[in-house]
Amino acid sequence: MSGKPANLAVLVLAQVLALGLWFSGTAAGPGMAAEAGAEAVGPGFQAWLTGAVQAGFVVGTLVSATLALPDRFDPRGVFAGSVLLGAAANAALLVLPVGSEAAVAARFVTGAALAGVYPVGMKLAAGWADRNDTGAIVGLLVGGLTLGSALPHLANAFGGAAWRATVLAATAAAVAAAALIALVRPGPLHARAPPFHPALALGLWRNRGTRLATLGYLGHMWELYAMWAWIGLYLAASFAAAGGAPAGSAAAAATASLATFGVFAAGAAGCIVAGLLADRLGRTRITIAAMATSGACCLLAGPLFGAHPLLTTALCLVWGVAVVADSAQFSASVAELSEPGLTGTMLTVQTCLGFALTLATIHVMPPLVAAAGWGGAFAVLAIGPALGCVAMARLARSPMAARLAGGRG
Repeated sequence: MSGKPANLAVLVLAQVLALGLWFSGTAAGPGMAAEAGAEAVGPGFQAWLTGAVQAGFVVGTLVSATLALPDRFDPRGVFAGSVLLGAAANAALLVLPVGSEAAVAARFVTGAALAGVYPVGMKLAAGWADRNDTGAIVGLLVGGLTLGSALPHLANAFGGAAWRATVLAATAAAVAAAALIALVRPGPLHARAPPFHPALALGLWRNRGTRLATLGYLGHMWELYAMWAWIGLYLAASFAAAGGAPAGSAAAAATASLATFGVFAAGAAGCIVAGLLADRLGRTRITIAAMATSGACCLLAGPLFGAHPLLTTALCLVWGVAVVADSAQFSASVAELSEPGLTGTMLTVQTCLGFALTLATIHVMPPLVAAAGWGGAFAVLAIGPALGCVAMARLARSPMAARLAGGRG
């Protein structure tokens, strides 16, 4: 296959299909809990269905970077092999005891496998980027991640309580992604990534520009995956409180899953638009605007809990756009601000710190909801984007901002 648009289109499609693995367990969680019984499967297990993926991804990213797997082997082969491993681990949920530690372990393996999918897809996409569209292309790939993460919720909406159908659909989509990636050709700028240097990892903090960009990214990640992991249950509970179908019923689950898919899908579109705008208006402006909007949505989620479903869904759609629109721009910023030869190390450290942080916020949500309700729990998430805005505002005032987005800041 030749040509930039065609290769990027197939790459994004493969990414979308593969990354349904990320949230397949999350989407299946309520159905698994209903089957096993509340006494056997509680919120802690459901949190680990997502948290184990995050932990596996952190470990997998470090191993892949240390061994330089995408440089030592054809990245398309790494992508295909990783996604097939993830598909096998995901399919294991169909035969493992519901609610077991083995099921959580399978999710960990899925996350570790995804470390050979998402970052490798970014590497392949970067081979087609140039100075004027880096933000847009990275945004396109993050949009693919977001839309792929949404697919299990769409399968849930039409599969009702049949959580196995959701898991099976995500597995089949991943197998298709492994076949599609073979059609992608590396771009003209495809090159070996800078080597990962664990001993130089502290350089991320010594460099003021990368330090501020990473602090902004950590504020963003404090909120992102906790929101993604729990927004479906929030919507289901809110719809029930507004007088809809009882929470836990098949009708309530289908309605909430469809709304959740819409939230993720809106975010996918937001990533692309934000990438285009960041290349033209500046990365700091876009990240600050997105985090300010997202933080406001965190604070409004409580007052609008139990409101008319259309109003609550509208808020969540705006939130879905804002919560992830800026994600790609933090990676682009660190790449532009890193010292030559350290880009790979800086991006690896940034990614690992961010995904490690998500483990805390994903798991703190159930006790926060129990203690302070959905409004109080989501208000705690607003702390992240607020601090992220401060970090990116400081970066915008720094002379280093001249190195971002071709001098646009």
